[in-house]
Amino acid sequence: MKRIFIVMLCSFLVLSLVACSLDKDSASDEGQLQPVTVILDYIPNTNHTGLYAALDLGYYEEQGLDVRIIEPTEGATLTLIATGKGDFGVGYQEDVTYALTAEEPLPIKAIATIIQHNTSGFASYQNKNILTPKDFEGKVYAGWGAPSEEAVIKAVMSSTGADFSKLSMITSDGSGYNVLKDKIDIMWFFWAWDGIASEMAGIPINYLELRELDPRLDYYTPVIVTNHDMIENNPELAEKFMSATAKGYEYVIENPEDAALIIQKYAPDYDLNMLTKSQKYLAGKYSEGAERWGLMKDEVWNGYTEFMYENGLIEEMIPASDCYTNQFLKSR
Repeated sequence: MKRIFIVMLCSFLVLSLVACSLDKDSASDEGQLQPVTVILDYIPNTNHTGLYAALDLGYYEEQGLDVRIIEPTEGATLTLIATGKGDFGVGYQEDVTYALTAEEPLPIKAIATIIQHNTSGFASYQNKNILTPKDFEGKVYAGWGAPSEEAVIKAVMSSTGADFSKLSMITSDGSGYNVLKDKIDIMWFFWAWDGIASEMAGIPINYLELRELDPRLDYYTPVIVTNHDMIENNPELAEKFMSATAKGYEYVIENPEDAALIIQKYAPDYDLNMLTKSQKYLAGKYSEGAERWGLMKDEVWNGYTEFMYENGLIEEMIPASDCYTNQFLKSR
């Protein structure tokens, strides 16, 4: 009798697991929410508020999706998306290009840009009178040590006739904008975060936006990515996800103060005043000059790909059509 009971119990468990698997696969057919995982590029910040707005305001649920937004803890976001450990992720145009031109290319594509123009640039303490890349000579730059970082600085300095060898480059210790007053002269800022924070701290900054130094540096950062399997085998899910996400960013654009309250729910350690100022700044940047949020253009992808190729960051050119698609960004 014991043996019969054990066999029956094992059979029941196997059948239960199979049933659970079938339930998950047919969740959308039966009205249940379909699980979706989004992996961020970094800790939650105002670049991501549209995602959290779509989650908080129920836009994903309206599309039948149970969305979970997580920080990258197991490895690089693009690799996790490529291997199916996440459905959608946040990355950067340059990293997508690196991934697609690698010896073993990752099966990924960008499906939306979060911000239309590159708002990052070089920041320096105002009293140091660093007004052009020519003034970088004899100064100290603190950054994160990426090859693309050095290539950009070298290129913009060369364009003004400056000698790159006269710039000292060190790895930042994470001290932030405060070090610009003394031992560090130049840092790479993303204005919606670092710039707003330095303004609030009363630190006067000279700021050289990358897109003003070379039009090709007006690349997309950050972008939303997915994998080829999603695009080819589950386009309906991608379209639902992007419809809700676009609605979230449209809400954030129209309601920056309320949006700041939303992101603070998920990142409670941030100062609300800081978040509000950042959201107000980004409200005018998310869709700046575009027909609607998220749309990307060949000329932007091709321009920065050309820059990367010319500066030895990649060994081959890659067409924009291999890097991104707008197919999931439907007009509303």
